[in-house]
Amino acid sequence: MLKAKYLLVIFALICTSTPFLFGQETPPASSAPKAARVPPVVERKLSNGLTIASVERKAVPLVTIQLLVKSGASEEAPAKAGLADITASMLTKGTKTRSATQVAEAIEFLGGTINSGAGWNSWFVSVTVTSDKVDQAMAILADVVLNPKFDQKELDLLKSQTLDELTNNLKQPSFLANYVASKYSFGEHPAGGTPDSIKGMTRDDIVAFHTANFRPDDAVLIFTGDIAPGSAEAISQKAFGTWKSSAGSRSQPQVVSMPAARNGASQTILVVDLPKSGQAAVTYAKPLMSVGRKSNVYYPAQVLNSVLGGGYSSRLNYEIRIKRGLSYGAGSSFAWRPSSSDFSTRTQTKNESAAEVVGLVLDEVKKLGETSVGNEELVPRKSVLTGNFGRNLETTAGLATAVGELYAFGIPTSELNAYVTSVNGVSDSEIKSFASGNLSRGDIIIVGDYSVFKDDLAKRFPKTSVDVIKADDLDLSKDNLHK
Repeated sequence: MLKAKYLLVIFALICTSTPFLFGQETPPASSAPKAARVPPVVERKLSNGLTIASVERKAVPLVTIQLLVKSGASEEAPAKAGLADITASMLTKGTKTRSATQVAEAIEFLGGTINSGAGWNSWFVSVTVTSDKVDQAMAILADVVLNPKFDQKELDLLKSQTLDELTNNLKQPSFLANYVASKYSFGEHPAGGTPDSIKGMTRDDIVAFHTANFRPDDAVLIFTGDIAPGSAEAISQKAFGTWKSSAGSRSQPQVVSMPAARNGASQTILVVDLPKSGQAAVTYAKPLMSVGRKSNVYYPAQVLNSVLGGGYSSRLNYEIRIKRGLSYGAGSSFAWRPSSSDFSTRTQTKNESAAEVVGLVLDEVKKLGETSVGNEELVPRKSVLTGNFGRNLETTAGLATAVGELYAFGIPTSELNAYVTSVNGVSDSEIKSFASGNLSRGDIIIVGDYSVFKDDLAKRFPKTSVDVIKADDLDLSKDNLHK
């Protein structure tokens, strides 16, 4: 009995002192943002025109080496969509002296990784190893870049895998919405290819593309991590000093223009009818033909995106998921080009709520151009950007990617250390001005079971033209998208 009384007394003391022991009513104020300080990028150039860019950081005995070529899907013809990515992927699938298996085993033996791929603006091959294995890794990297075999069996296997993945993805509403937006809204072709372009791709196509576009005078070899600039240059000279550009001219970038049929004159809703789909994808897409990566409004655009759809607490996710429970997530993004960009929002919802979600997306985009963003929202959204940026630079691979992006767009590498200041310098008036001047009159693309949301869509948007295409009748090689 006495023991029970003592326990009650102790419990009472714990309860009355809980605020002091376990927390406080007012959380501490956020500390001032810290700049992500990166050692300067040391640049050298070989006699063949190859640029060597190195960032020495000795904290961890790791090195990432990335060869970046300043060309990508923009250099492939629409009928050959996916050629850049397939070509880049094939580089690690065997050389004149190593099979695909031997390339993988050689890197694995070093305890490293090797990756390759292509986007719209560039393509790359990269390896990450411990700093005592750089010489051996560099020999493998040079082999896959300079001596690819482009083995027909490996190509057939890669095409088959790519087609299987693409066929499956085209049944997914969210993927299909982005796929359609590339042509319908942005006037581009899907960088990952189309079923027809992948099927028709030949070894000769890949050899020709590699010959025309893999050139030392259009490439940057990036070193990040535990390696001195002098060592990076010496290793590069040994591995790539004899690399020469081909006699032929490189491919010419495709001219991207807004589809002439609409030209941004009015709001358009495109419905891709996917009967019996479990959900509907809703995308808002707007091409920005004069706002490129080097534009002076790049940072206002980035902060705007963080506010609108750049994370869990962004406006779109709050309105659509947190507040109404209509989706598992909603977001937005900019896809940057040298002199233009593609802006889009994305979410997936029940077919029954597709039209409602369209209205919510349009309202949030409109609100950005009409009202200011208060500091209570702006400060944490900036912190998301700067925090993610700084965290990415902590790894050698992340740092190499950041350096590569700057070279791909021709931006001074000094911008790495100016990022935090530039983001924090964006004002609410700059965001409002950018939104009102650039984001209105985009396209709404809905992919889902049209029979379910048809009536609600007509009720909510009675004055908006709706173009409906059956998913089975979709053809991105045609201007009107119809087979």
